[in-house]
Amino acid sequence: MTNKTDDSAFRQMLLDPSRRDEGFRALLEQYGRRLYWHIRRIVVGHDDAEDVLQETCIKVLNRIDSFKGDSPLATWLYRVATNEALMHLRRQTHLFQSIDALGETLTAKLQAETTIEGHEAEVLFQQALLTLPTQQRIAFNLRYYDELSYDEIARITGKPVGTLKTNYHYATQKVKDYIKEHSL
Repeated sequence: MTNKTDDSAFRQMLLDPSRRDEGFRALLEQYGRRLYWHIRRIVVGHDDAEDVLQETCIKVLNRIDSFKGDSPLATWLYRVATNEALMHLRRQTHLFQSIDALGETLTAKLQAETTIEGHEAEVLFQQALLTLPTQQRIAFNLRYYDELSYDEIARITGKPVGTLKTNYHYATQKVKDYIKEHSL
C-alpha cells in the first residue's frame, strides 16, 4: 500500500470487516507518528502519549462511520487525538481544577523524561511551552510543529480562526519572554 492512501480508501477499508486490519495498519503508518508527537506535546510523557494514542485509535475505529469527509481525514484524526489528550489531562486534575493548573506537573514530567542531554535551549523552549494555557499551547503546537494553516487548526479545535491567531500571537510572545527571562 502506498503512503498516499486517500481518505475514502481508508474509510472504505476501515468500514469493511475483511480489510479493517489492513486499513488500520495503513492509517497508523501514514498518521501514527504525527499523531503521537501531537499528543505528546499536549500530555508530555511518553507513556501517557502512548496511552492516549491507543485511546485515539480505538475511538477512530469505533467512529469511522461518523467521518463524513467534509474535511481531510488528518483533520478529523487530529481532532480526535486532541480531544483524547485533553480528556487525559482532565482526568489528572482535581475537582474544580483547570487543566491549565497542570503546568508544574507537566514540567516535572518533562524534566524527568528529558533525554535531550546538552540541549538546554530545547529544554528551555519546552518549559516555556508548558507555561502556556492549554488552548494557546495547542494552537502554537499545531501551527509551529505541524505547520497547519489556521483554517485546518480551526477545524481541529472548533475555535474561530481569529481566536487561533490571537492565541498563537500571545503564545509566541509568552515563549519569547520566558526564554529571554530564563536564559540570562
